Amino acid sequence: MIIMKLVLQLQLFTSYQSGVPKFHQFSSVPDLKHLLNNAAKLKSLKHATQIHSQLVTTNNHASLANINTLLLLYAKCGSIHHTLLLFNTYPHPSTNVVTWTTLINQLSRSNKPFQALTFFNRMRTTGIYPNHFTFSAILPACAHAALLSEGQQIHALIHKHCFLNDPFVATALLDMYAKCGSMLLAENVFDEMPHRNLVSWNSMIVGFVKNKLYGRAIGVFREVLSLGPDQVSISSVLSACAGLVELDFGKQVHGSIVKRGLVGLVYVKNSLVDMYCKCGLFEDATKLFCGGGDRDVVTWNVMIMGCFRCRNFEQACTYFQAMIREGVEPDEASYSSLFHASASIAALTQGTMIHSHVLKTGHVKNSRISSSLVTMYGKCGSMLDAYQVFRETKEHNVVCWTAMITVFHQHGCANEAIKLFEEMLNEGVVPEYITFVSVLSACSHTGKIDDGFKYFNSMANVHNIKPGLEHYACMVDLLGRVGRLEEACRFIESMPFEPDSLVWGALLGACGKHANVEMGREVAERLFKLEPDNPGNYMLLSNIYIRHGMLEEADEVRRLMGINGVRKESGCSWIDVKNRTFVFNANDRSHSRTQEIYGMLQKLKELIKRRGYVAETQFATNSVEGSEEQSLWCHSEKLALAFGLLVLPPGSPVRIKKNLRTCGDCHTVMKFASEIFQREIIVRDINRFHRFTNGSCSCMDYW
Repeated sequence: MIIMKLVLQLQLFTSYQSGVPKFHQFSSVPDLKHLLNNAAKLKSLKHATQIHSQLVTTNNHASLANINTLLLLYAKCGSIHHTLLLFNTYPHPSTNVVTWTTLINQLSRSNKPFQALTFFNRMRTTGIYPNHFTFSAILPACAHAALLSEGQQIHALIHKHCFLNDPFVATALLDMYAKCGSMLLAENVFDEMPHRNLVSWNSMIVGFVKNKLYGRAIGVFREVLSLGPDQVSISSVLSACAGLVELDFGKQVHGSIVKRGLVGLVYVKNSLVDMYCKCGLFEDATKLFCGGGDRDVVTWNVMIMGCFRCRNFEQACTYFQAMIREGVEPDEASYSSLFHASASIAALTQGTMIHSHVLKTGHVKNSRISSSLVTMYGKCGSMLDAYQVFRETKEHNVVCWTAMITVFHQHGCANEAIKLFEEMLNEGVVPEYITFVSVLSACSHTGKIDDGFKYFNSMANVHNIKPGLEHYACMVDLLGRVGRLEEACRFIESMPFEPDSLVWGALLGACGKHANVEMGREVAERLFKLEPDNPGNYMLLSNIYIRHGMLEEADEVRRLMGINGVRKESGCSWIDVKNRTFVFNANDRSHSRTQEIYGMLQKLKELIKRRGYVAETQFATNSVEGSEEQSLWCHSEKLALAFGLLVLPPGSPVRIKKNLRTCGDCHTVMKFASEIFQREIIVRDINRFHRFTNGSCSCMDYW
């Protein structure tokens, strides 16, 4: 209806003489305002350009009022291109502070902070002074790009032009400081404000939450209670309760929400559900979710993430499917969460289905979704699909690069991970904390000592990143794997902070690999104090003793486990066939096709023995003397392999998951099987992927 009126009014501007259209002046200023208002309501760029054309044709375009009005109209239509085109058409003497402020505001809102600052500085060189609206427009640009220094300079200008007492300018200023991570400066501005409104108080709560000062956020909220908090205050303090896991105060806020009649607001409901999920009360969150009222995409995302945090990955997928059935369009957060859920349970079929949905909706161009896709395919054992997604992504941010480097590392392709890291540096992308964890791990799995130390030293010297415990653990692992155990010990002693179980665990693993019993005992004793409930440390030391024939010492370690109430986790492997998951334990005979499975194992044993296989009995740690080889052939991953060879179509990949580290003998058998049966065999254990093809493994036997 509005469009029809707009078209009719535009038609009134023309009359025809001799078949040639002739344009007349607008009948009145109210007519023009009416047209502009309608175009702004519709956010119709087409109508905006039509009105602009009429103004040019009737020679009304050069008036300052009309220039400002058109700039505002283009801004409301979201066309930064037309705004800049119009602004640059006219000389600066034809502009005033309103013109500049309109442009700066749109650039700031369009996430173009540097352009906004450029035009702000250009305005000042023309002799036009900024007003309170200009300052309120430019400060969010500094906040968006975290430009603290520029923000402080604008603060000085605000003081110079005497706008500090304006509550809107002061609120924008403290919001800028908060988003730049300087809450002390934000508090100073807040304390000096002569008049504070609810928006000012909310900005302080939001700032404290953003900077993870949750206790301070709750303190400010308590003061806001007397003013009457709104949905922004309440949602922000609920985020603070979730961050602190402060359930008691969160429940008090819930009561206040009910009392004030705000529970029906979707924004508030989403924050409540999120708070209960993060505080571990998933049932309470579910009751709120199912309790009626409106649900938007954020509500569904919160529940999906709640399932993810509770490690209920199948339920997360169920909520996603229910969201689709209700007609709610998923956003990038929905897809990203689902890809992580699929990756966590290595559900490749589920992940592929979601990928196809992403392609249909056009979200695949989003860098966040692309990164999640790379991670999903990588964790599901499909490295080639992960790499294809990575290469098809047009704009790679640091998260996307890191995801692909991590996939290469996890799949034993350490050289490719290092090569990709160098490519990332050449592209000018700045690596992050987690990027270095992956590349240093890649160096440790290829024995690249020099490269490892080069990258480690570059963290502080080049990229201004302080190495953390994970990086030190990688370096200890790097030195330990090549047998430089004494140097690894000296490296630990040089650490600027106390080493944790991750660092000592890397050294203990190296002691086992290089048969250093004495150092292994000392390191294990440290680990028993740091994490007395971790069975892995006891088993590592026990295995070191067993491999050196020190059976009494090994028995003593097992007795210590019993005294401390520590039980070794039972090994199991699983394989997915036709949307069903089949789980196998060691010596498992519960499967309906047990006879065929053990028959396939016997056949495999005979075939690989002809090719020179010799059982690595040192990995049969729990067997009775004399039955070590038989014990090895009952490992869960071998049973899963035999089942996969029986039921999967010839030539199709066999994908096996295991909850513990795969043993050396199983690793050898997988290599033989991949060559004999001409199959790609992918084993995902607790540490990494092993991709077996044509008799070799992606890890190159360095793992």
